Amino acid sequence: MKIEKELVANKLTVKVEGRLDTMTAPELEKEVKEAMENATELVFDFKNLEYISSAGLRVLFSLFKLAKQKMIIRNANEIVMEVFEVTGFADVFHIE
Repeated sequence: MKIEKELVANKLTVKVEGRLDTMTAPELEKEVKEAMENATELVFDFKNLEYISSAGLRVLFSLFKLAKQKMIIRNANEIVMEVFEVTGFADVFHIE
């Protein structure tokens, strides 16, 4: 998994590439939590995210609570969107 972070003003954009699963979810959680100290808005760009597991969903939900519901998910592909829809997370997260 590859993670790119960009903080502009108070908006943290996180681009995730590859697979978000049991092996990579802790790394994403650690990197985003560290970078969120100066952010009030969190945006995930999943254009290059190939797969997300339940461990990835757990981390996203944890970060969602930490971001106080100011979290946006962009560019999720069909596979990732299907996981969000089946699990009900499509109704929780703001997805563009």
